[in-house]
Amino acid sequence: MIIVPVKEGENIDRALKRFKRKFEKTGVIKELRNRQAFTKPSMVKRKQMIHAKYVQKLQEMNN
Repeated sequence: MIIVPVKEGENIDRALKRFKRKFEKTGVIKELRNRQAFTKPSMVKRKQMIHAKYVQKLQEMNN
């Protein structure tokens, strides 16, 4: 369960934003989307390889 303490006189929008941020970090929505459709292990591995190449390319550009 996510608990977001609201300080005295704090704007409700700010507290809601903190709640949303904590909720995003838990990865619940990501997990639900992944479970909606089955992806073959080979496709998962292929996506990971493509992402790894992309990240490596970005790191090489920054250095």
